[in-house]
Amino acid sequence: MAVRRIVPDLHSADPAASREFYVEVLGLEVVMDQGWIVTYAAPGGGGGAAPQISVMGDDASAPMRPDVSVEVDDVDAVHARAVRLGYEIVHPLTDESWGVRRFFVRDRDRDGAVVNVLGHR
Repeated sequence: MAVRRIVPDLHSADPAASREFYVEVLGLEVVMDQGWIVTYAAPGGGGGAAPQISVMGDDASAPMRPDVSVEVDDVDAVHARAVRLGYEIVHPLTDESWGVRRFFVRDRDRDGAVVNVLGHR
């Protein structure tokens, strides 16, 4: 299993309101805009390899917002490993309409970070 990218997920009541800051001030480009989540990347950074940051409101299909998203090459293997090791799965393994397969897992600390582990289909 390999990690392909790690993207911090900032929380906002209005994700679109951050556009001016990330685009005009920092010079990033919008690489995804689902309305409830907007992802920005450094220009010319090679697609998924570019440094990225997401700003999100409420998650479209999960009961909570993740703190970070980690894209892996085999989401099913990571899910199986997390379950086997007894980690708390806080959003089940799901095929989403926007082309990803993902689940949310909490790190060991009960107050710990919620990690969105995903793979593109």
